[in-house]
Amino acid sequence: MGSLDLFRLDGRVAIVTGASSGLGVAFAQGLAEAGADVVLGARRVDLLADTAALVEAAGRRAVVVRTDVTDPEACTALVEAAVDQLGKVDVLVNNAGVGTAVPATRETPEQFRSVIDLNLNGCYWMAQACGRVMQPGSSIVNISSVLGLTTAGLPQAAYAASKAGLIGLTRDLAAQWTGRKGIRVNAIAPGFFESEMTDQYPEGYLEAVGPRVLAGRRGDPAELAATVVFLASDAAAYVTGQTLAVDGGVTIT
Repeated sequence: MGSLDLFRLDGRVAIVTGASSGLGVAFAQGLAEAGADVVLGARRVDLLADTAALVEAAGRRAVVVRTDVTDPEACTALVEAAVDQLGKVDVLVNNAGVGTAVPATRETPEQFRSVIDLNLNGCYWMAQACGRVMQPGSSIVNISSVLGLTTAGLPQAAYAASKAGLIGLTRDLAAQWTGRKGIRVNAIAPGFFESEMTDQYPEGYLEAVGPRVLAGRRGDPAELAATVVFLASDAAAYVTGQTLAVDGGVTIT
């Protein structure tokens, strides 16, 4: 097998949460282009049809399941649908999440808990459900953030805490499952990519943080999708428990 062949995902089944918009769409499309069939989960199930069309345009099968990852039973149902309709689960991309920017002295308990529940707890419930059925050689990719590693000028205590927690969860699951179950667990810490989250930033914010981005531009979702494909594939067979910053240099400035 040549080096490029290691990046292929032919015959594999991937689950992508938060697949109704933004980066989740790019992840689903990238995995399909690499050869995987893709199970799409999101709360806004009506928007998943467009993502499914992109998967099918790449010649792969798509399964759509309405999923609220804050509900452990819904996570189990998503995994069961994948197994029932496509036979197995080889890859999980834990992408569902929400961003907030509320000053710490004004953030309510409900606001803080809702971010943690979706961004951190939801990833755990999904990983737990997949970990019960995944076979050796499988891969989990958690989508964290550079804000789990550094700060960037907005009041984002809940978001930063959830994404830092996800990095810790990644390490622990890798320690538990890589040797015993053959499941690799890694995380990606994206910088500034076009998404619904960046659309919500205050006017002028991205320009203000621009000098910290050594690459001099925002990331292209296709670049992040390629990183997901790498971590999901055999090209990363010796990589586990790691957090890979894909941020144009933000975390070293």
